[in-house]
Amino acid sequence: MKKTIKDVDWKGVRALVRCDFNVPLDDELLITDDTRIRAALPTIEYLSEHGAKVILMSHLGRPKGEPKEEFSLAPVAVRLSDLLDKPIMFAASDDVVDEGVVDAIEKLEDGDIALLENLRFRKEEEKNDPEFSKALAGLGDVFVQEAFGTAHRAHASTAGVADYLPCVSGFLIEKEVKFLSEAVNTPERPFIAIMGGAKVADKILVIENLLNKVDTLIIGGGMMFTFYKAMGLEIGKSILDEEHVDVAAGLIKTAEEKGVKLLLPVDTVCASEFSNDAKTAVVDREAIPEDMMGMDIGPKSIELFTSAIKDAKTVVWNGPMGVFEMSKFAEGTKAIASALAESDCISVIGGGDSAAAIEQFGFADKVTHISTGGGASLEFLEGKDLPGIAVIQDK
Repeated sequence: MKKTIKDVDWKGVRALVRCDFNVPLDDELLITDDTRIRAALPTIEYLSEHGAKVILMSHLGRPKGEPKEEFSLAPVAVRLSDLLDKPIMFAASDDVVDEGVVDAIEKLEDGDIALLENLRFRKEEEKNDPEFSKALAGLGDVFVQEAFGTAHRAHASTAGVADYLPCVSGFLIEKEVKFLSEAVNTPERPFIAIMGGAKVADKILVIENLLNKVDTLIIGGGMMFTFYKAMGLEIGKSILDEEHVDVAAGLIKTAEEKGVKLLLPVDTVCASEFSNDAKTAVVDREAIPEDMMGMDIGPKSIELFTSAIKDAKTVVWNGPMGVFEMSKFAEGTKAIASALAESDCISVIGGGDSAAAIEQFGFADKVTHISTGGGASLEFLEGKDLPGIAVIQDK
């Protein structure tokens, strides 16, 4: 068990909180989706209400180690103030930490909230530079890890700071670790993993780890065509991860050896080109035309997969079933999302495109947990220790 913010008496204590405010901005630098900001609110409110002096820090975008106005966290400070209905002191320094920032932090009163400028304005952040870690740590008394989206990165603000301050988790990190750990390590059975997305390469280690744990593994998305190729099927102009055909063949064999039921799509929605306006056809997997490309799973596959989900007690889903961004090829992904929403199973959505799909189709409030970190959740499912989680003190 890891220590959480509930294990600390916060009265008068400076809480240095690593959040994930990497939110999308439009051309006018207005926030278009504040989901990640809202996810951190329970922790921020708890700390403030319990008398902490709250210092928030985050990155935004890829400014590549230098100050760039379009990546400033100023819009986040405004949105935070609106959501919390209280003033946020924005420490607008291109250096992130300097004498002015230190002075401003020293003037905070119990319950006050400050936000530092974009951590990645400093190249030292991603290099996990000890001096920058030390400078950040100097602003706080206790480090609160609340950024699951960057927990797989050993950066100054995610891991380095913990060399100088005791570290506890916020509510979001606590929830992420709980649901992902329980789903993978102590699942209610039958336990199903659904893997989608384009490339086998991105999911090899996840699939290898899950084959030791699941009862059924469902493969969809662009990587299904690499598995088809491994089975000796023709895939037309479909996407192919050519370097990993042998790996896919090995995974099929491993599933068989371990007694894991491996479900691959039995039909596919093909298109003449990568376009929502393309001519389409639904064909069995043995009959993909040489001049067409697979863009989604077909109706027989949807029936096969949703039937399996109905019997499941735990489902982990990472990766869409097709090119769901195009309405013509969204049915497979939407059907999986709908099946999970209707199921009584524990459903854990592994961030990234899967999370975006669940939100897009309106099922976000009908699944058990949606991870806020795509890359971090993948590495967690691989069985890796995440640097940002490892630094949290044990109880």
